[in-house]
Amino acid sequence: MRRQLRILAPALLASAPLLAVAQSTCTSDGQPQPRTVYERFINADCASCWASAPGHAPGASALVIDWIVPGSLGDDAPLAAAATRDGIERLQALQRPAPPTAADTFISDVAPPGAAPGRLRVARGPAVNDYAGTGISLVRSAGAAQRGAAPLATYAFTLLLVERIPAGTEGSPVVRHLVRNALQGTWSPSDRSAAPRAAGARNAWLFMENRPMRIPDGAQAERLGVVGWLQDADGRVLAAAQAPCRAGAD
Repeated sequence: MRRQLRILAPALLASAPLLAVAQSTCTSDGQPQPRTVYERFINADCASCWASAPGHAPGASALVIDWIVPGSLGDDAPLAAAATRDGIERLQALQRPAPPTAADTFISDVAPPGAAPGRLRVARGPAVNDYAGTGISLVRSAGAAQRGAAPLATYAFTLLLVERIPAGTEGSPVVRHLVRNALQGTWSPSDRSAAPRAAGARNAWLFMENRPMRIPDGAQAERLGVVGWLQDADGRVLAAAQAPCRAGAD
């Protein structure tokens, strides 16, 4: 069993019991598309930011993401064990202060269905040797093609491996969806030849990216899911998806 590292420094938090729920492959199939991407950023120096409830609660249709961003204290920060430089890069992309002084929130609206040429799909496989198989794809149904779906363009995709922290554990009074790893890339119409397609199948993969993601020390594999979104050249979020990998997850 992997040595357990806590989100907070041991002096700030007593250890919590491990969950023992087996995980299998899970996807965003059947999940409603989120209407907003609700990103919360916490400076790793600010233990009280993690231990306090956010000032505003996201709606039920929001895709909620929690980033812990490296601060000035480096490895000595109380939240350093879960900090990721991907959070810095995300804040820079949003043109927000990086890192935030304490905490920051950014909300992106997701375009109505039909803005993207297909359905965004994310998936996560079982954890093996500290890695989890992950995937993100854009899928078009045969019916959508006949109805005249949006034309293909160049898109930026983001796929995140997130750990669901239940409320009342790990020192957090609210449910957290903590970013543990990230993959970003672009798709363009010229990439379509690389996406597998089955002739005559009900669905056609317009774009697909599969990648093993490392599970960092301290993350509990049974609590991991994946989320993702698709943006156009102007930064507008065209589609979003989540595979919480847990029945009834928030």
